[in-house]
Amino acid sequence: MPLVSTGSILADARAAGTGAAAFNVIHLETAEALVAAADTTGIPLILQISENCVRYHGSLLPITRATLALAEAARTNVSVHLDHITDAELVHQGVAAGVGSVMIDASTLPYARNVETTARLTAWCHDRDVFVEAELGEVGGKDGVHAPGVRTDPEEALAFVAATGVDALAVAVGSSHAMRERTAKLDLELIGRLREKLPVPLVLHGSSGVPDEELRAAVAAGMTKINISTHLVSVFTRGVRKVLEADPALIDSRKYVAPARDAVRSEAARLLHVLGGGGAGEGEDVR
Repeated sequence: MPLVSTGSILADARAAGTGAAAFNVIHLETAEALVAAADTTGIPLILQISENCVRYHGSLLPITRATLALAEAARTNVSVHLDHITDAELVHQGVAAGVGSVMIDASTLPYARNVETTARLTAWCHDRDVFVEAELGEVGGKDGVHAPGVRTDPEEALAFVAATGVDALAVAVGSSHAMRERTAKLDLELIGRLREKLPVPLVLHGSSGVPDEELRAAVAAGMTKINISTHLVSVFTRGVRKVLEADPALIDSRKYVAPARDAVRSEAARLLHVLGGGGAGEGEDVR
């Protein structure tokens, strides 16, 4: 399959009333696992590279080019997306490398500056046929607008979309970034009102903390793009720890990274089935 656009994956999911999975790449092994999960299930997938991931690797190009190569070789539709980008130069570098969508994150800025920054970068991206996601809010900190208790106002969200021209909007409906327990309860009524009000797909960040039944309910209520990172990172780490605890003398990293990669593939495939409207799929529900 050729590399596809994030916009096309979201449009198809929105029309079908299913969720579009967006899983974060941490390193090459997770990218390989995620593409293998898409190929195993035949369900489209958005691979996300965050600004934190870029910082970890030291630069954008190596991990982005490797991820693009894996997406291009996939047998299922896969797109590559830049996630939570605050640095305009990274937007420029990613687009030049071939990334077809970007999440511009100016949500920690005051509303007027968020609008101005997002609108300017969105116009630049649209001139290059690049799909843009953004986030609305003024609350600072790691969670941004996804801090506990924060909620998106539908009227303000509509004004933001109109003022910036973005193609998708991340909304605050009860999830929170970096949750290690899947216990979040979402405001499904608010999701429904946002879906009715906004002309663009809704994005749920912080989905690692949302249990399967809530994810299904969120999609049914109108959420389209579902971002998951921390949960799959935890699956990888548990896989490494399990092997090393069983054999503390092990020194060949391939012997413990490969099982961790397989664990991520299995859980990502299961989540693809959950979001794509199927059953539990393969793999165990890792709580």
